[in-house]
Amino acid sequence: MKSTQPKARGFGRTLGKIFAWLVLIVVVLVVGLVVLLLTFDWNRAKPWVNEKVSEAIGRPFAIEGDLKVGWRHPVGETGWRGWVPWPRFSATRITVANPDWTKAPHFATLDEIDFQVKVLPLIAHDIVIPSINLVNPSVDAERLADGRNNWTFKLPASSGPSTWKLDLHDIEFEKGNVAVNDQQTKTDVQVAIDTLGHPIPIGEAMKQQESASRSGSAQVIGRAGANRLAQQAQKEQASEAAAAAASDASAPGASGAAGEASGPAGASALTPASGAAAASPAAASAAASGAQPPARAEPYYAIGWTIKGTYNNTPVSGTGKVGGVLALQDANRPFPIQADVRVADMHIALVGTLTDPAHLAAVDLRLWLQGRSMAHLYSLTGVTLPETPPYATEGRLIGQFRRNASVFRYENFTGRVGGSDLNGTLVYTQRDPRPLLSGELVSNLLQFSDLAPIIGADSNASKVSRGDAAKQPAGRVLPVEQFRTERWKAIDADVKFTGRRIVKQGSLPISDLYTHVVMTDGVLSLDPLRFGVAGGTLATRLNLDGSVVPLKGRGTAEARHLKLKQLFPNFKTMQSALGEVNGDASLSATGNSPAALAATSNGELKMLVTQGTVSRLLMEAAGLNVANVVYEKMFGNRDVNINCAAAHFVATDGVLDSRVFALDTEDAVINIDGHVNLRDESLDLSIHPHTKGFRVFSLRSPLYVKGTLKDPHVGVNATALALRGGAAVGLGLINPLAALLPLIAPSNNQPLPCDTLLAQMRRQPSAPPPGQKMRAPADSTPKPAPTKPRDSAPANDGTRNAPALANPSNLYKGS
Repeated sequence: MKSTQPKARGFGRTLGKIFAWLVLIVVVLVVGLVVLLLTFDWNRAKPWVNEKVSEAIGRPFAIEGDLKVGWRHPVGETGWRGWVPWPRFSATRITVANPDWTKAPHFATLDEIDFQVKVLPLIAHDIVIPSINLVNPSVDAERLADGRNNWTFKLPASSGPSTWKLDLHDIEFEKGNVAVNDQQTKTDVQVAIDTLGHPIPIGEAMKQQESASRSGSAQVIGRAGANRLAQQAQKEQASEAAAAAASDASAPGASGAAGEASGPAGASALTPASGAAAASPAAASAAASGAQPPARAEPYYAIGWTIKGTYNNTPVSGTGKVGGVLALQDANRPFPIQADVRVADMHIALVGTLTDPAHLAAVDLRLWLQGRSMAHLYSLTGVTLPETPPYATEGRLIGQFRRNASVFRYENFTGRVGGSDLNGTLVYTQRDPRPLLSGELVSNLLQFSDLAPIIGADSNASKVSRGDAAKQPAGRVLPVEQFRTERWKAIDADVKFTGRRIVKQGSLPISDLYTHVVMTDGVLSLDPLRFGVAGGTLATRLNLDGSVVPLKGRGTAEARHLKLKQLFPNFKTMQSALGEVNGDASLSATGNSPAALAATSNGELKMLVTQGTVSRLLMEAAGLNVANVVYEKMFGNRDVNINCAAAHFVATDGVLDSRVFALDTEDAVINIDGHVNLRDESLDLSIHPHTKGFRVFSLRSPLYVKGTLKDPHVGVNATALALRGGAAVGLGLINPLAALLPLIAPSNNQPLPCDTLLAQMRRQPSAPPPGQKMRAPADSTPKPAPTKPRDSAPANDGTRNAPALANPSNLYKGS
């Protein structure tokens, strides 16, 4: 009988040997793999890597330097995970090619890139990269006028969502450059980027920028203006803070939300007061350790940048700061931005935050603007604004980005424009077919001279300072500077402006101003443009159609209750005058400047002086009655009543022709005829005084007004005066007493037909369509001739025509 025991031992021994060999093989393979990984020349894999990446981005990709893979124990991992090494990849001299139509050969270059990948998450198809380090990255972005650009890659079509997910924790880099050449926006700039070295809290940046911007304001509008602007801004900020505190106190749950004002879509509300707070201890600790601060901490800046080049063919330079790169991915965390940029003569500075910057959800900024003229903002923003003196503003810009419907509010801003203050809110609304600028502006103290650049009426030196090449001819008053109507179609507008108090020069009797500016598809209207003048109002309505060339303009004017005394505040003989001036005008014209519009104007102007009195001294001086002028100077001045005074001009192709221009009092009648030529600004008027009483020693003779609007000449008709004087000399040779006869003026006692004049003035003036010549108005009558003498009429006590004159609004339809 044979035993089977040895056979069993042989099978077990064989199984053990097999297991041992398997273990040995695995160990050898692992060791071999480790040796291979440690000793493998990864540069041999570059062709394969270059090919795969090129296929993925649709653009030639190349690693021109070394490709390396190393293994390192993870930092910060504990337990058994700390024994699993992570691969660290590095590559040098990386390039991404450009399309063949670009100027630069490469879209992007990189001196070096290195990063680690966690091993264990790869099992779950998660690519976890703690950080990527980039050395000297450079990007060259180009776009042609036809819209082709080099930043759009032809990526292969995906069959479905990827099972792999990338989790990138941090990006570090050492310097970088971005070049942008965009032919559509005429942009050619170079941007240098670098880390700041240490985080800067947004509050600290706010204080620094506020100080720098206010110093810049002093250079533009003067130190006194900058100081007044700072005072205005401080008052506005105090008002905002008080309003915010009141709102927080009255809101539900105010105790938990105190001090946490928020802007649109979660953007933080920024004011210099709130922004100047120091960073929280948690944020400081996180910054010191290099870790991201808590979500509720004050935003901080991590990256600085500088820019230089041209935008829209205009020089651009500036500096700024932004938050960390990875903060762009956090939609719930405001992303800090800061910029201090100069574009030609404009200085733009801002400090604030973006909400969800990857999708541009909202913006909340403190914004400072400075420049030589607000019109220059057009080249930067596309917003059409008028020419102005040097300006400086500061305020809060909040906005929400929406597809074709973004809205931005420059809210409660304060400013200085020339010597005037400016306050209010402007709203920019993106819409089709044109954006809309709306808002309300107020100037509490308005220098009237600051309005001159709007119509080109400022001096040539002022024009040069704001960059305008147009020069006003030395002998012309009406501005020749062209309206920039090509800009009027870029944007619509609906803005109200109030000048509460006007500081004027000389004796200009203007006290305040209000206008409502509406611009739609290139048509600008001011309805109304109303001035407070001499205790009354001058309200005009202007419509300028800039959508055609030349511009077509129409306008009406209503003068109501202008006091005679206040119209001539520096004229002593008018200080005792009573009565009001009322008038209407209707004109149309074509032309692209105020001078061109005046030179082509057609229409009517009417004016009437109602019940009142005027200085006898003035009337005697107008009649050149020498004896009575001397008498009044010695023994006093008695006022005389005005029976009526009226003026009616008809404008035909820029020539104002006097149809009626007369004044009737109890002592004299004065007629004026002639014309004012607005084409060459010449004057040719004759004044014919007629006394109603017996006058001795009168040199009464026709006067003239000639010259130009800028340099008028008033004098006596020398021929008539010489004839009168010659007659006196000739008679004096015969009899000395006879020499007095030419100097005696008997009364003609022939008043103006006031009833006829008043009837004419009651009819509204008219104007033809722009570009058409004025025809004689239907109510046009011959110039009034004196009526028959009032043989036994008593001295006029001012009651004649009183019912018609008592209410000047009865003289005009629709008043």
